[in-house]
Amino acid sequence: MTEQIHERIKRLRKQNKLSVDEIVKKLNISRATYYRYESNEIEKLPLTILEPLAKILNTTPAYLMGWQEPHQENKSTQTEGYYVDPETAKYAEMLRTRPEMRLLFSASRGISKEEMQEAVNYIEFIKSRNKK
Repeated sequence: MTEQIHERIKRLRKQNKLSVDEIVKKLNISRATYYRYESNEIEKLPLTILEPLAKILNTTPAYLMGWQEPHQENKSTQTEGYYVDPETAKYAEMLRTRPEMRLLFSASRGISKEEMQEAVNYIEFIKSRNKK
């Protein structure tokens, strides 16, 4: 059986360890409206919701709509053309898929793998210093 849009949205939210509150805040919609998307009470997502929701869920609008399958094959296209060096693209993909590093992924365009690693090391250093 093919996964429906509402099932895909809910699964991706849980997979990305996002709360409903985090998503509704980013989308600027009510919890009730969001729950209607996840329960299939609202079957057609407006474009004003589809594109930002896909970004929040770390996927594409086409995947959310069920036009691209499976999701794992789409990962390689997320950084395709973004970085010339394949090793840098692979490292950027790792940053993109780590929830705590997504912001760094967004800011890393145009820098080398070594510079990305330096930024990650610095962030991890600050996090460890704050735990003490």
